[in-house]
Amino acid sequence: MTIQSPEQITSSSVAANREAYLAKLLKLAQSAELPTGQGFSELRSQAAALVQEQTFPTTRNEEWRVTDLSALLQVELTFGDRSSAISPEAVQSFAFPEAAESRLVFVNGVYAPELSAIANLPTNLFVGNLAALPEELKARSQNYLAKQPGAEEVFTALNTAGLNDAAVVWIPRNQEVAAPIHLLFVSTASDRPILSQPRCLVVAETGSSVTLVEDYVTVGEGVYLTNPVTEIWVEQNAQVSHTRMQRDSQTAFHIGKTAVSQARDSRYTCNAVGFGAKLSRHNLEVFQIGEQTETNLNGLTLMGGDQLGDTHSTIAYTQPHGTSRQLHKTIVDDQARAVFNGKVFVPKLAQLTDAGQLNRNLLLSPKARVDTKPQLEITADNVKCSHGATVGQIDPDEIFYLQSRGLDQTSARQLLVYAFAIEIIDQIPVASVRDHLSQLVKQRAF
Repeated sequence: MTIQSPEQITSSSVAANREAYLAKLLKLAQSAELPTGQGFSELRSQAAALVQEQTFPTTRNEEWRVTDLSALLQVELTFGDRSSAISPEAVQSFAFPEAAESRLVFVNGVYAPELSAIANLPTNLFVGNLAALPEELKARSQNYLAKQPGAEEVFTALNTAGLNDAAVVWIPRNQEVAAPIHLLFVSTASDRPILSQPRCLVVAETGSSVTLVEDYVTVGEGVYLTNPVTEIWVEQNAQVSHTRMQRDSQTAFHIGKTAVSQARDSRYTCNAVGFGAKLSRHNLEVFQIGEQTETNLNGLTLMGGDQLGDTHSTIAYTQPHGTSRQLHKTIVDDQARAVFNGKVFVPKLAQLTDAGQLNRNLLLSPKARVDTKPQLEITADNVKCSHGATVGQIDPDEIFYLQSRGLDQTSARQLLVYAFAIEIIDQIPVASVRDHLSQLVKQRAF
């Protein structure tokens, strides 16, 4: 008989609690209604099996080394229901005029057709939810849903295990969509912490072009977990411009995944802005599976109070002549913390790759903290690749200069923070979204 020390007993108890918590999450996810159509049951079962093979992440896992999920373990989650549906006026406060007739709304992960507006979109493309997907596309969706690399990751698999609906944007061959498509995912805070698992599938067929605005918001203040997964397929010579905004409640948890596959000659741009949630994480993974693909990733994270914002990105080349540019900025104040982990993989087959990655961080408080880890793994021998990171504070000389031009100290400081952020915001192609975010940065007290 082996006698455990008090430390070992404590450690085993904590591990058991984590396993029990993950089992509860899986059971809760599986209680979601199964979508109609062949194959979804098997897909969910396979994902559930993947979850059961894993453990709840801890800081001992390299991928979660600096992001501690212990606070989430204290939250007893349940499903939100659509009976707590929000009013059209509340949705309108999140709307953008460019997408007035091209907006899909999901409330607590459930499609809300009465709050959506898609009537004036071209009839030859599909923008709607999984249940309304035509049978032909529903059958073809089996080739795309949960087929991106990394589907086995525990939170991604948890989302798939509870799949009951999804936002679907399917652009046919050579179709250019003029209006941006607004995918609005609303969480309703209440006295019961809610688990919400939005799902999104985007297929841009050969030669097509589309602009997406993926938006996570909240009505009310409260604790909840949003665990969204977005899969984007950019086929040959197609173009997708993707703006992702995370503006959840300051007491929420947000753990999101974006997985993108790019075929030959395709172009993908992501502008990701995050300033909500108590603890947030965005896993952004791009796989260049064709030659001469182009990837542009722009990111901005603004954290204050005791928030934690984590961005993990991956760009994986597999073919020659690919290019990518990544610029991720963080602004951290008070006792907040930001994390950036950016990986670029250039295997031997990916000759003539041109990849550049830069992470720039601005600390506004002595207690603010940034953990940055750009990673570049190259085995090809004829490439042009660079990466780097900077961490700094506002230069007192710049404050002094602006004060000499008539600004007070607070205004000078806010102007410099705004100037740091605007480089990312200016990349957003939708004017009203760009203006809205500019105002938020200006209004935020730093």
